[in-house]
Amino acid sequence: MPAPRQSTPRPAVLIGIPALLLVLLASCVFVQKRYIYLPPGPYRGVLELEYNPVVPNPKGAPIPEKVGLEFDEITGGQLPFNFDVVYDTDTTFHLVIHNGEEKITVPAKDISTGRDQQAGRDTIRIDFPVYDTHISAYHEENVIEGVWVVHYRDNYRIPFKAYFGKGYRFTPLRKQPAADLSGQWAVTFAGDASEDPYPGVAEFRQEGNRLTGTIRTETGDYRYLEGTVQANKLYLSVFDGSHAFLFEALIKDDGSLTGTFRSGRHYITDWTAARSDTAELTDPDQLTRLRDEVPLAFAFPDPNGDTLRLSDFPGPKLIQLFGTWCPNCRDETNFIQEYLAEHDTEDLQVVALAFERYGATDERSRAAVRRYIENQEVQWPVLLAGSNDKNEAGRALPMLNKVISYPTLLFVDRDNRVRRIHTGFNGPATSKYAEFTESFDRTIKELLADSVPAQ
Repeated sequence: MPAPRQSTPRPAVLIGIPALLLVLLASCVFVQKRYIYLPPGPYRGVLELEYNPVVPNPKGAPIPEKVGLEFDEITGGQLPFNFDVVYDTDTTFHLVIHNGEEKITVPAKDISTGRDQQAGRDTIRIDFPVYDTHISAYHEENVIEGVWVVHYRDNYRIPFKAYFGKGYRFTPLRKQPAADLSGQWAVTFAGDASEDPYPGVAEFRQEGNRLTGTIRTETGDYRYLEGTVQANKLYLSVFDGSHAFLFEALIKDDGSLTGTFRSGRHYITDWTAARSDTAELTDPDQLTRLRDEVPLAFAFPDPNGDTLRLSDFPGPKLIQLFGTWCPNCRDETNFIQEYLAEHDTEDLQVVALAFERYGATDERSRAAVRRYIENQEVQWPVLLAGSNDKNEAGRALPMLNKVISYPTLLFVDRDNRVRRIHTGFNGPATSKYAEFTESFDRTIKELLADSVPAQ
């Protein structure tokens, strides 16, 4: 007897085909677009500051109080930062580097990609032309690996890695903070063999585990720091193409902080801090002074070789001592540009004196100044005044008792009398920025009022 016909298979096939189509269509919706170069989105970059990283400390071994602190949340000597890859077209993209509230755009023109035929790997180069540094790396899958190269230091290369899809900075952990570090702190840096201890004022803001802020010193601020508090330890970092700063510290039982501060691979020192609402640094208007016996004068070439003198700038003027390599100087330049754009300052002149890593006569210095003028859209003369060595800068400007910091700003009236000298710059990352803005405006108005001849 023949087997009975089955009534279920055909309807099952009829039902299964539409279901399969729905699955395929749904899967098509979620297929990500493939990009020729890096996938767009967030990355976690890491600079390896140590050749031999500190061994992680998961068992909570005793923590020394000074250099060599062991931290179980991170690998010792790793400086992390965050950036996004953002596509402008199907084949061009730019980067946005994040440090606290700051967003630094690296435009597509400063990014080049290629193929290392010998290694069979894709390459990327990220230039920071104003700061004379670059990142050179291979990229594969979701990882970028290479080096950050600092051209003005001999054989200065720091290993670099970046991982796609990682949005955290130091760690994804969320350990209960031992304290809320928000507020102001009196800081002491131990210095090194070439310098004495020096003071600072830290300004921290903490939200949960996230910690941001800056540290002011008498030569400028450490710009936008970002990091985390994990149990009784804090971590902060900044990378902007020039600065590579890493702070680590232990929150002690008495509430004070003690730890290490690294600047790239070339500098490490201890630092301590205690809460203080009254901590103050020396008034930046009192740090640099004129020598009474030496008149104000200068004569320096511009990038084209044409020499300009003080006499070429009649009327009230600002004379900025700066370096193209200096992020704080860039902050001050941005501030001056914004002020001039927003105020009636037709009678005010600005001249910038560049003190460069390669000196005044090296073609690399001239090229750096040209790039700076172009990238910053600087509208005033920039002259090559000498080396960034502060002793040499002092010899180039003998009317000053010394050159302490870049930037330094001279406010000069129409009779070439120096009315004010402001050393360093408390940028927008600091609480002193608004105060400086107000005092700057008052001084400029005084200079302009005095420039009008009496009737």
